[in-house]
Amino acid sequence: MAASQKVFVVLLVFVLVLQSERADSRSFTIDYDNNTFLKDGVPFRYISGGIHYFRVPRSYWQDRLTKMYAAGLNAIQTYVAWNLHEPKPGKFDFTGNNDIEAFLQMAKDTGLLVILRPGPYICAEWDMGGLPSWLMKDNSSIVLRSSDPAYLGPVDNYMAELLPRIKPFLYENGGPIISVQVENEYGSYYTCDYDYLRHLRELFIQYLGSNVVLFTTDGWYDQDLKCGTIDGLYTTVDFGPGVNPTSAFNGQRKFQPKGPLVNSEFYTGWLDHWGQPHAHTDKDKVASYLETILKLNASINMYMFEGGTNFGYMNGANGPYHPQPTSYDYDAPLTEAGDPTDKLTAISNVIAKFREMPPEPIPPATPKAAYGKVEMKYEASVLDMLSDLSPSGPIQADYPITMENMQQSYGFMLYRTRLPTAATGAKLSVPGIRDRGFTMVDQMPVGVLSRNGPTDLNLTVTAGQVLDILVENQGRINYGRYINDSKGIIANVTLGNDILQSWAIYSLNIDGALPNMFSTPPNPDVDINDGLSSVRSVRMELPRSRAGQMVPSFYTGKFSIQDTPQDTFLNMKGWTKGQVFVNGFNLGRYWPVEGPQVTLYVPASVLKADNNITLFELEASPCYAMHGSVNDACTVEFIDRPIINATTPHLREENASDSSHCLVNTLKAVASFVTGVVFTIGYPISTVLNILFS
Repeated sequence: MAASQKVFVVLLVFVLVLQSERADSRSFTIDYDNNTFLKDGVPFRYISGGIHYFRVPRSYWQDRLTKMYAAGLNAIQTYVAWNLHEPKPGKFDFTGNNDIEAFLQMAKDTGLLVILRPGPYICAEWDMGGLPSWLMKDNSSIVLRSSDPAYLGPVDNYMAELLPRIKPFLYENGGPIISVQVENEYGSYYTCDYDYLRHLRELFIQYLGSNVVLFTTDGWYDQDLKCGTIDGLYTTVDFGPGVNPTSAFNGQRKFQPKGPLVNSEFYTGWLDHWGQPHAHTDKDKVASYLETILKLNASINMYMFEGGTNFGYMNGANGPYHPQPTSYDYDAPLTEAGDPTDKLTAISNVIAKFREMPPEPIPPATPKAAYGKVEMKYEASVLDMLSDLSPSGPIQADYPITMENMQQSYGFMLYRTRLPTAATGAKLSVPGIRDRGFTMVDQMPVGVLSRNGPTDLNLTVTAGQVLDILVENQGRINYGRYINDSKGIIANVTLGNDILQSWAIYSLNIDGALPNMFSTPPNPDVDINDGLSSVRSVRMELPRSRAGQMVPSFYTGKFSIQDTPQDTFLNMKGWTKGQVFVNGFNLGRYWPVEGPQVTLYVPASVLKADNNITLFELEASPCYAMHGSVNDACTVEFIDRPIINATTPHLREENASDSSHCLVNTLKAVASFVTGVVFTIGYPISTVLNILFS
């Protein structure tokens, strides 16, 4: 071998050794003496934004991540939703929009670090705080988020599947993950089980190793932090604009005397509830408090940077019971559809004062299209379609069975019984309705029951008539001690003084049945074998209705797109309440009469050249005039802008009254809100202050 060749080989080996050592030296640690993170041994501060991969269509992950990087972020934060990844015990799903490994790789390729929050509980305004509802099957007394073996066993099984998938993406292994949160705001949960936190700490170390930075997040008050922190987990806090950052970080310092200051949830906006005004947080206020925090050399995550969408049935609820809408826009810097806002510009301008910005500009909004009106046609009622929606037929039971015990997690169930005696003006009482019951006698509507009231109706009936109650699960409570929020009918039903028995209970699978449900001509006479002798559903040309309420029914429509599909928004004005499917994809819930959300976000990835839309309208459609003829208003409309801030019924009432009445209503609303939030569901007082100040 020539001398030059020998020199080349030696140099090559030397370079490879250096590269290997450099890879081995990747580290993310805490320098307690100097109150900072160290990334590869160099002081480091992250400026992060929250995005949930499960709330953004996979086809748009890259678009959102690119915008976040261009805005000046050097990290992102995301939750991991257990109930998506293990929908049935032992049945795991990490495909499609649940492919978290692909999301983590995409974040790395974009140049973003990741702060991972794998739960098991995540809150997130997500159904049951991310916990799978099957935990409650045949075990309503399970103590969630505790050392209860009935809970810890499934947690261990899930983490044994999830965490090994995560480990290759740790920063020390060449990935983007710099820190991992254990549990979530545990200090505000009533169990205060330190053994549970210790168990999780050891479980995470077992699968991820001892070098990973594990942390907790809680409100900044002592009562929030007392039960949420243990040795071996780095303590961080959360607070929004309006809270003095120095005071909040002093709270962190009481439990974490040394190490970097960290706000793990700096609220850029806030969540919505049906029937309440759309949340709004002033952009200048957000920017001002962000700058103050960064001047303290603190690390920060902005919750949310993009909110996204609660597609399907996945929204959560707050107590006493206030479900969240389909949109999780959050008044964030990037809208639900990923569009830049003035708030994004204000935040980016602040970040530019503290770190070098990427040279590329923030990408513009994705194009939007207005595809116009689509005529809708009545197809059938839910009673007509029971054999399609519940092909295995009903379960017979003496008394109502919960949704969880029926091994169903989301959506709708139908409870049917034959009334044993005649009654005049008798009270039908369903105190266990969870959450909304559309009630029918002999296939005619007689009223709507609601968890928030009324839970009873006055009925005049004859013996032998058939009572049907279609129950909608509107989303499980996601925060506080009452997250074990069973659905369906969870207590006995009475008529007068009699407990109703002998129920036929249908588990309805609309999502599964929809692709073939209207592909064949309908049979006008449908026999339903439910053990209640011969109940025959005769299909009608028009939905059965009475006093402005109809039997819950399906409507379909078709529309075509000539060019490449673009994002659009489905305007549900004129309709009442229900569920929307486009090309079989479950967009989510609509309830425009309650507000504030009127349109549903339709991502381009759902659309194609020839499209179909299905509505499951639960209460009343705009399609029929009083005399029963088709109304010109039997349409939906695709528009190019969202309407998620419409005036709600409660706000309209206040605007219609005098100023003193408005003040009284406002004070009542604040008192009710604070009392309900603090005492009923256990929100930490710091979180309540965040809401009020924002």
